[in-house]
Amino acid sequence: MTRIVIENVFFLLLPSLMYLAYIAFIRNDWPGLGTVVRAAPLLKLFALGAAMMLAALFAFSSKSGHDPREKYTPPSYSDGKLNSGNAGNKSK
Repeated sequence: MTRIVIENVFFLLLPSLMYLAYIAFIRNDWPGLGTVVRAAPLLKLFALGAAMMLAALFAFSSKSGHDPREKYTPPSYSDGKLNSGNAGNKSK
């Protein structure tokens, strides 16, 4: 769960971090972080970060197509044979 939160925060902050890196490398005189943040287009950076976070959530989501009420039976090994799992039984 922590990994998921860290990934989402990363994608949310990525445009702002890229902007700060761009300003740091493009300017010869670094006026300070506070001055750069005050001059930054924060609303646009936040909107872009939110869009990137939603795109990452959509891209990395798990869609199996199974009904959530289906009963999962893992594969098992019995009598020298490997029996495949069965995810199609409905729980009652």
